[in-house]
Amino acid sequence: MGPSWIGDMIMAQSLYKFLVSRNPEIEIHVVAPPWSIPVLKRMPEVGRAFELPVAHGEAGLGKRWALGRSLRREGYQQAIVLPRSLKPSLIPFFASVPVRTGFSNQWRAGLINDERPLDTEYLNQTVKRYVFLGLDGGEGQLPSIPKPQLDIDTYNLSATAERLNISLEAEIVALIPGAEYGPAKRWPAAYYAELASRLVGVGLQVWILGSEKERELGDVVSASANHPNVINLCGKTSLVDVIDLLSIAKVAVTNDTGLLHVAAAVKTHVIGIYGSSSPEFTPPLTRTKDVFYLGLGCSPCFSRECPLGHFRCMREILVDEICSSVITVLGGPGNSGDGKNMKSSLDQQGSTSSGALNG
Repeated sequence: MGPSWIGDMIMAQSLYKFLVSRNPEIEIHVVAPPWSIPVLKRMPEVGRAFELPVAHGEAGLGKRWALGRSLRREGYQQAIVLPRSLKPSLIPFFASVPVRTGFSNQWRAGLINDERPLDTEYLNQTVKRYVFLGLDGGEGQLPSIPKPQLDIDTYNLSATAERLNISLEAEIVALIPGAEYGPAKRWPAAYYAELASRLVGVGLQVWILGSEKERELGDVVSASANHPNVINLCGKTSLVDVIDLLSIAKVAVTNDTGLLHVAAAVKTHVIGIYGSSSPEFTPPLTRTKDVFYLGLGCSPCFSRECPLGHFRCMREILVDEICSSVITVLGGPGNSGDGKNMKSSLDQQGSTSSGALNG
């Protein structure tokens, strides 16, 4: 039973990879929200994906019962229920799966019959909790956790670029300014716009990525940057299109949101910006990353909006810092960009631009 958020679904691949590494003959099927089915098809460990036809927050008991009954014929030996809430545990019960594994929850007594204790200090990351549920009941020691890695469809990449009339030849930096959870997880749009202006000023192409819900936010960033090489693609792509587009970006500058984990899973260098959430709990699962997190006394609050009103956790992460990180990555080994010349040009830009954003 898969999770409901994009980032969590990507992190769940670590569990699938672990299960397959233990038993290559295993067959994994995932019950998941409709939006995630194409993403699961990019995970070679997943044999089949079943759509859960229930809206977010909907009880849908009849739909869950019907799906569970239809899955009885599959003859599953075990169900692993990743969400900790009641409703996801109903379908394996209705499907008569003999072993139903999940974390202990008094509301799921009987529905989960292979209960695991949740030690929040030891299992201090979402991905650790997922992989822990893949251990045999008597095991308590986590293995080395495999990192998610999504398949890329080069045909779809080319078709998407042609449809959007964008070039795949330039050096591309992806900006991901949205976060569906709430504004407390979003580095200010004005900062993203300033960053975009600086990056296109040294010859880079900037793509703004996100869903239809972020289209207006993307418009704000692109309009403020006011350059033809700052391209707002929010709402113009499917999620699998974004997977393929991110795979050719040199760097992704992103809030702690689902696309951060997508970027990590396609081996793009991630510059992750954290405010109300914690990079200790949901870090980018990649070796190629830079994480910015101030760790203020009020952080992480995990709130949707800043409860104190000052939003220092994001406002005090400066454009200069993020921009310098991007250029360092582009000038590093294995990249064709001339990082030294870019750095010099950006320093000149920074000396003449307004200090309102960076002070």
